[in-house]
Amino acid sequence: MNVTALVPLAVVLPLFGAGLAFALGRSARAQRVVSLAVLALMVVIAAVLVVQADANGPQVVNVGGWDAPLGISLVADRLSALMLLISAVVALSVLVYSLGQGVVEYGPDTPLSVYHPTFLVLVAGVANAFLSGDLFNLYVGFEILLAASYVLLTLGGTGERIRAGTTYVVVSLVSSIIFLTALALTYAATGTVGLAHLAGRLDELPDAVALLIQLMLLTAFAIKAAVFPLSAWLPDSYPTAPAPVTAVFAGLLTKVGVYAIIRTQTLLFPDSALSDLLMWAALLTMVIGILGAVAQNDIKRMLSFTLVSHIGYMVFGIALASDAGLSGAIYYVVHHIVIQTNLFLVAGLIERRGGSTSLERLGGLAKLSPVLALLFFVPAMNLAGIPPFSGFLGKLGLMQAGVDDGGALAYALVVGSVATSLLTLYAMAKAWNRAFWQAPNPVGPRETTDLHRKPVRPDSPEPAGRLATVAMRGALAGPAAGLALVGLAMTIFAGPLFALTDRAASDLRERTPYIEAVLPAGAP
Repeated sequence: MNVTALVPLAVVLPLFGAGLAFALGRSARAQRVVSLAVLALMVVIAAVLVVQADANGPQVVNVGGWDAPLGISLVADRLSALMLLISAVVALSVLVYSLGQGVVEYGPDTPLSVYHPTFLVLVAGVANAFLSGDLFNLYVGFEILLAASYVLLTLGGTGERIRAGTTYVVVSLVSSIIFLTALALTYAATGTVGLAHLAGRLDELPDAVALLIQLMLLTAFAIKAAVFPLSAWLPDSYPTAPAPVTAVFAGLLTKVGVYAIIRTQTLLFPDSALSDLLMWAALLTMVIGILGAVAQNDIKRMLSFTLVSHIGYMVFGIALASDAGLSGAIYYVVHHIVIQTNLFLVAGLIERRGGSTSLERLGGLAKLSPVLALLFFVPAMNLAGIPPFSGFLGKLGLMQAGVDDGGALAYALVVGSVATSLLTLYAMAKAWNRAFWQAPNPVGPRETTDLHRKPVRPDSPEPAGRLATVAMRGALAGPAAGLALVGLAMTIFAGPLFALTDRAASDLRERTPYIEAVLPAGAP
């Protein structure tokens, strides 16, 4: 079998699954089978592409048989294949969690028919963005994400979700308009939007024009990645969504923006004049984001602010523009996708068990559910960067790269990284203490609304027999436990993973492996 055929399949398969799931909307069981099969195959495809890209270089498919720069190219190099793999693993975990949640609330034969098709469209958009070999197709991937994410964000139709969804859509549309304007300017100035082709042509532009294009692209991607000061929309949008939706948004959507920054900064603007600006943005994103997290009394909002804060670590590595900095950034992106998704899934379990995510209403959960306490503790310590977890290793790699850089801003970011890590530990310890160790709040749990519109109380009877109830709880807790184990595996296999990110960073800095794989010999 030609392995390169798997590259477009990573986009086409979830789109085909979405159509099939929509056609089978009357059957909950059929939708579940289709969605699980598609995402399981996605994991396999992505794993094969990681191995193939690492062993044999970028895997390129020219859609429709039109060679670059005329046609649309899909490219799976070490970076994009690794991102595709971790996103597929996370998406599969979230889907299993959401299935357990839906079964608990409605029974095994009552689907929310729009959820499965939309979720698979979202996965297709993520895959398309990661594999895109040109700016316009990257824009299409972002628009697919926008359409699918708005539907998922407003599931249930409550006023709070509609308001949050409206804010999210307005901000996303502003970002898309900036991106589209940058696309038009880029094509007018260079005559192409292919990434490999642009790598040579942008060097021929006047410095002012190239700088304007870079600023516009960075602005569009920084909004999507929630980089300060363009991050205020995120803490008000994500916490209102259903638990699995919030988890997949937190894990994946901002990282697509980070991926776009990595790809364009290294391939199109390797000698960037904006490195200092990126360092300041990284520092402010870290510090202001974590100060916001410390001030929160709701677990979901606290996690939303930590999400913003830790984007700063990734931007730090990108701004350094060294092999070590880029490698640390890639490792930290992979780490953060897993851990942030894990924590939001656990927040959903806390809400189900305790009736709320407000720290003022929770208490005594360690006694009520020791397993839940452990499921929160492990990723929380990982996010805080406690040795020997992967969070510590990723931060250590970034700080070492900052020290190697030797600049004043790099040292300021090292100090900011340490301070952010300590404040993250404080925020997580506060949440742990108040939710799990302090005495239960006498006010008692309130009604909550989760994936669907039906309110759920933590003390409500389960709608099935004992064996079914055990299976439901396993479907809810299993994905969270699985992602916690993936986080631990990233610690155990940190050596091979860092070796892979080192090779990916070297390719990004060198540029020629990507360009030569995409452009035919002698292309202008």
